[in-house]
Amino acid sequence: MKSLLDRPAPTAAADLTLRRGAARVLIDNWTGASTVPSRTLYPHQWSWDSAFIAIGLRHLSVRRAQQELESLLSAQWADGRIPHIVFNPAVPDDAYFPSPDFWRSSAAGRPAGAPAAPETSGIVQPPVHALAAWLVHRADPEESRRRGFLTRVRPRLAAWHDYLLGQRDLGGGGLAAVVHPWEPGMDNSPCWDQALVRVEPAAPDAFRRADLNHGHPADRPTDLDYGRYVRLVTDYRDAGYDDHAARHTFAVEDPCFNALLIVSERALAAMARETRADAAVHSARADALTRHLMTRLWDDNAGLFRVRDLATDTLVGEDSVTGLTPLLAPHLPPHVVSRLVDTLTGPRFDAPATQLVPSYALTGHAFDAQRYWRGPAWFNTAWLIHRGLRTHGREQDAERLRRGFLSEAGRSDFAEYVDPTTGAARGARHFSWTAALTLDLLCADPKEPTP
Repeated sequence: MKSLLDRPAPTAAADLTLRRGAARVLIDNWTGASTVPSRTLYPHQWSWDSAFIAIGLRHLSVRRAQQELESLLSAQWADGRIPHIVFNPAVPDDAYFPSPDFWRSSAAGRPAGAPAAPETSGIVQPPVHALAAWLVHRADPEESRRRGFLTRVRPRLAAWHDYLLGQRDLGGGGLAAVVHPWEPGMDNSPCWDQALVRVEPAAPDAFRRADLNHGHPADRPTDLDYGRYVRLVTDYRDAGYDDHAARHTFAVEDPCFNALLIVSERALAAMARETRADAAVHSARADALTRHLMTRLWDDNAGLFRVRDLATDTLVGEDSVTGLTPLLAPHLPPHVVSRLVDTLTGPRFDAPATQLVPSYALTGHAFDAQRYWRGPAWFNTAWLIHRGLRTHGREQDAERLRRGFLSEAGRSDFAEYVDPTTGAARGARHFSWTAALTLDLLCADPKEPTP
């Protein structure tokens, strides 16, 4: 792995200390086949976590980064979906809820092509996987070609995107829809409140939350939120996880989810060129998705992208970090890029205490500095926005965000997220994607091209 070993590592003492700390988190959270987000709060394999983790692992071991993604893809359903959780059978059912016996994937999901083993959830998470696979390949192309990495994963990733662009185009507008607040990864964002009001919550005695054993109630979604999450899972499961048979009380088009699909389609095009396959179909899809994103989700008055509620076919008037992440898309109109940067650096999202990006506008009516995705600043969305700023040549803003990220990651002991107004660490500590993306910002080539 000469090309990996020859890559220069950070030399400043503080950066070396941070790099060692981040590497230790990933080593400690490795299970032998994949990496748990947290040994306590999240003891299984999560979908977009593993993608972010692989992006960081490529700086330590390209082989392990490949294994991280291939482990996840081994649980892919026959219909193409990549489930948001792959359950470790060695972990007791009561360690996490909803547990495998609640999802019943191998039975309820059989018509949709769920594997007999391992047990998984039946919903999905944002499609960052193809981008991760391409970055892992680029970390050591010689090793990747020798092991046939892209040849193995590219068809699976293409099937994943086929599922999203086919069965999940529930609005008919060319974008992928999400059918549960857990799917866009921003579980209890105020963006979902309008749609969740329509969901009758499950009875309190129908479930027992395991997350409160390790997380403070002030940080976590409320019991009412959880009751609605459980109801949505139950209804989807009882419909056999069939996207067309299910009655989707909750269905929205999310900007971040679709922006990642755009970038990952471009990564698939790059993979196709590398493996001498047809790249044109993926480039065309990325172009079409960008047009649909602009047509369906851009709000010029607000200066950011909005969530579209498919039940009412209206944009949701909440200012969330999901509306800024489409900076990732490389071919946005210049005036849209300028508006997004103005919004990012303006009073709604400028958090001077951390230099990170709150998950919901500081000025918003539902802002809560501590509660999960209703205000706290997350490291993965900061990484996405940093990449978007670099994509559009906004190097000064990108560098400011990178410095803020690295400072807070080290100060918070690689926390899951932080209070954007004080910098106080919240959620789990020694969180894997925080550590992985710290490694990436310390080690990645600043000239690395966007696929």
